[in-house]
Amino acid sequence: MKNLFLSRIHAFGHAFRGWWYVIRTQRNAWIHTLVTTLVILLALWLRLPARDWAVLFVTIALVWTAEFLNSALEAVVDLASPHHHPLAKVGKDVGAAAVLIAALTSIFVGLLILGPPLWGKFAPLFVK
Repeated sequence: MKNLFLSRIHAFGHAFRGWWYVIRTQRNAWIHTLVTTLVILLALWLRLPARDWAVLFVTIALVWTAEFLNSALEAVVDLASPHHHPLAKVGKDVGAAAVLIAALTSIFVGLLILGPPLWGKFAPLFVK
């Protein structure tokens, strides 16, 4: 039982090292961090219901997961093909496309969830 517990601690350590690597080395991860923080703060300010929070968290997780998988793919491609190769480029481009799809989807979801309550807060300022 002790070995099982220790192996889980080590597994979390590996995961957090991977997370820190992405934050440290990937410029887009800083954008994801900023947008994630802003969305959470905005959702707190708007006092969204639990279901909206759930959708936002799943969407945020989708973007982060795509970024992590893309970073892992890039590292493996660089290891396997240190020289430029057309198939290595395809792999990296497809990974980047996955992040783009996740990010664009998150924008759409964010507008659907955050848009109406934001409009409710600011509409009185514009309507006479």
